[in-house]
Amino acid sequence: MDNIEKRLKEIKIENWIWVIYIGLIFLSWYANRKEKHYFICKDEESRKKYREILILIFSILLVIYLYFTKDSYEDIQELTCADSQKKKTLTYMSFTGSLLILISGVIFLIIAIEDESIDTEIAFS
Repeated sequence: MDNIEKRLKEIKIENWIWVIYIGLIFLSWYANRKEKHYFICKDEESRKKYREILILIFSILLVIYLYFTKDSYEDIQELTCADSQKKKTLTYMSFTGSLLILISGVIFLIIAIEDESIDTEIAFS
């Protein structure tokens, strides 16, 4: 597959990821409504639903972050001796950023799972 075809395929996947992000925004809005209802009414069902939605959100995000980390790693594997130093540096920087975001996603998912009393405020960005 040549570079243009590969890049077009990546853009198509990224467009679907944007659609997923839009869905996650609405899901986050709904989760916030459940959280608010829990704090105002002390409704345990709202707290439980909020946690379930948060775990779902961060699980989906983790899959997305994994995709971008894998994609960045594949970019590193495709580097050649003929590539410029700037391209190599930027490719490694991209992978490092993707890996750090993946790590943050794992941390946020663990918090969402472990924080049964929903004392810790977490948000995706």
